[in-house]
Amino acid sequence: MAHVISDLSKYALVIIMAVYTLECFAVFRHKDEEKRSGIYMRQIICMFLIHFIGFAAICLETSDASYIILYGIQQILLFATIALFRVIYPEANKLIVNNMCMLLSIGFVELTRLSYDKSIRQLKIVAASLVIGLVIPYLISKFAFLRNLTWIYGGIGIAALGTVLIFGAVTHGAKISYSIGGFAFQPSEFIKIVFVFFVAGMLAKAKDFVHILIASGAAALHVIILVGSKDLGSALIYFVVYVSMVFVATRNYLYLLLGVGSGALASVLAYRLFAHVRVRVLAFRDPFGYIDTAGYQIAQSLFAIGTGGWFGMGIYQGQPTAIPFVEEDSIFSAIAEEWGLLFALCLILVCLSCFLMFMNIATKQKDDFYRLVAVGIGVTYIFQIFLTIGGGTRFIPLTGVTLPLVSYGGSSVLSTIIMFAIIEGLYVVRYKEGVWNEQE
Repeated sequence: MAHVISDLSKYALVIIMAVYTLECFAVFRHKDEEKRSGIYMRQIICMFLIHFIGFAAICLETSDASYIILYGIQQILLFATIALFRVIYPEANKLIVNNMCMLLSIGFVELTRLSYDKSIRQLKIVAASLVIGLVIPYLISKFAFLRNLTWIYGGIGIAALGTVLIFGAVTHGAKISYSIGGFAFQPSEFIKIVFVFFVAGMLAKAKDFVHILIASGAAALHVIILVGSKDLGSALIYFVVYVSMVFVATRNYLYLLLGVGSGALASVLAYRLFAHVRVRVLAFRDPFGYIDTAGYQIAQSLFAIGTGGWFGMGIYQGQPTAIPFVEEDSIFSAIAEEWGLLFALCLILVCLSCFLMFMNIATKQKDDFYRLVAVGIGVTYIFQIFLTIGGGTRFIPLTGVTLPLVSYGGSSVLSTIIMFAIIEGLYVVRYKEGVWNEQE
């Protein structure tokens, strides 16, 4: 009976997720929030239904009542987040809040299926992160002096990354974190936000060649430290974000071409200098030829995606735990296997709708600093998604970065919630200035 319900639930999950995804883009058709209210309510209903069906399938498959308590706590947390944002910031962008909670709920269900202990740990981190996230829009909207701390942002970023380079613990061949009170802390996840503020501050002051050169030198120092730590995934994110922000600020295609050329050259140098880069490229080129060694993770990831088909095998009907580091690096493949390719594609579209709203908010900003911050955060978010999903589907070599809000990882979850909260703060700033009379 449990298997029958699991088989039926996978179709329900895909249909509900498809409805939610359509509503994400329906938001952009309407000019005011009153017309969007019905969309937001339908999204909330879809989100809670997906969360409920996912946990119902888990409980039926495991016959473990303890999951019901975990489900209840997660429901309360998600409902409280939506309610508190509406009460504290009635003018906030509700699509961003809904999408954030939807992605968290999918992550809760999948992590619970993969590892009960990690799901508990993730829940605690998410709860603390959301408390911090509730404060940030107020800080952004009230403290205008934040735009004047450019070199403080730069100094903090270089110092924090340098500390990891010197004292950080080696994880999978790279120095990316150190422990504080038993929790692994990954500074690069947070410094990427500070880095965006630094670059925005530099480019908002002036866009002449001298300022671009100075900003490029400071940005290069961030990237060089990350390369020295062998945290090449983060280094790539920082580099792409910087090039994107410079292009948006200057509209100069020469800078864009120089950035692309520098990135191509850096990729060749990284391949020649770092053995683990060569291993990942080897696994990318022929994962099945090296399935017993370097290609094992990507091969298992591809097996999972291919096995799931359009509607998935059903929760607990696949073998996602066969993928190494599945909770961190390959959770998209696990979702594709048991929830289906259609669900996974909808997940990508939900993430894309977040990015589109980020860019939409960026275009409404009259202040260059705020506009560039929104652009930088948007590019950081969508490029990390590209790296994660692209690596898991063999579109690009694996980089070891997480899927924001869905994968397991405390630093990643906290930094992403902070990014969403900053965007909400920028939205609140412009809303209070009366700019949202136009269509978003």
